Amino acid sequence: MYAIVRAGGRQEKVAVDDVLTVDKLAGDVGSTITLQPLLVVDGDDVVSRTADLARYEVTAEILGAVKGPKINIMHYRNKTGYKRRMGHRQPYTEVKITGIKAGKK
Repeated sequence: MYAIVRAGGRQEKVAVDDVLTVDKLAGDVGSTITLQPLLVVDGDDVVSRTADLARYEVTAEILGAVKGPKINIMHYRNKTGYKRRMGHRQPYTEVKITGIKAGKK
């Protein structure tokens, strides 16, 4: 069983026990969050209708905060002596998928 979920403006394919990196989320380490499923595949059964997806729940546990790769930014203007160096590391949250469950019909 796997699901396609919306996480931080992107769509991710997840299964139980997968660890994925999403945009920074509010929450403490060890807390549980719910992700919105867009598609659920269970063997030959594919669920994609909004009404049917409302009964599915994808839960995840927050493992901690991580940072993305360093991006170096250089500003330079010719013949003026102007140069600036900056850097950026995007903050992310690492989550582990703990369950994909169907609720009551």
